[in-house]
Amino acid sequence: MRSLTVAATQMRCDWDIPGNLDRAEALVREAASRGARLILLQELFETPYFCQDQLHDFLRLAAPLEGNKLIARFAALAKELGVVLPVSFFERAGPAAFNSIAIIDADGSVLGIYRKSHIPDGPGYTEKFYFSPGDTGFRVWDTAVGRIGVGICWDQWFPECARAMALLGAEVLLYPTAIGSEPQDPHLDSAAHWQRVMQGHAGANLMPLIASNRIGTEEGRNGTSITFYGSSFIADPTGAKLAEAGREEEAVLTATFDLDAIAQQRRSWGVFRDRRPELYGPLLSLDGRAPTRAAG
Repeated sequence: MRSLTVAATQMRCDWDIPGNLDRAEALVREAASRGARLILLQELFETPYFCQDQLHDFLRLAAPLEGNKLIARFAALAKELGVVLPVSFFERAGPAAFNSIAIIDADGSVLGIYRKSHIPDGPGYTEKFYFSPGDTGFRVWDTAVGRIGVGICWDQWFPECARAMALLGAEVLLYPTAIGSEPQDPHLDSAAHWQRVMQGHAGANLMPLIASNRIGTEEGRNGTSITFYGSSFIADPTGAKLAEAGREEEAVLTATFDLDAIAQQRRSWGVFRDRRPELYGPLLSLDGRAPTRAAG
């Protein structure tokens, strides 16, 4: 039996960057005190969600992985507490910038990074202005607590991302997120839809899933605002929600899983045995037609 307690967290963010980091650290410490060894913080928690606006000044927030003070602080924390800690950050890599996550193992070592593959662009969520599409491909990580797969926010709407990580051997799926109201339609509330899509990933791949979102209303610089709806949750391998946060309060959620029992359930259920990759050619094109090799 490999018993693993996981945690999802959520908090509000503002332009007091040291305060954001202190709150994030406090949540990690609380989760660890409750037995969690795999702890998820939300997307881009160092600052407010600056992608509401297209402002060149915000490009200065990006920093390289090497010598990154944010990563160093949380690597030291992970080592102190003996926890695995994926940390979302705005990465500068030469002339490019990425929405990235560093995977910090329980000894404080940085196992590597994943760069967000799917970059949204819509009212209030203008990420294409800031981030290049990720070039790492989907990845999984052998950590002290098991093999994990991490997608970032918009990635969670794509079943191909979750399935790819499952095929690579992930045992737990994690999605740090920043999502809330839609500036162009105040009546649109995607919270339940957001949860159900990820619950489907958990159920289809028979593995636990952790989702962490932010809370609070953040004002843009051009008269817009987004109210982030929290609702962070942990799902079991059938997609059922085992723990769920509210829409407004800071939270730490925990749940415990037997990874060996889940692995046996996943093997015996047959969905990986009965896959037909030779039939999935339409997935390799944008219009549903199987791609053909260019002549010449």
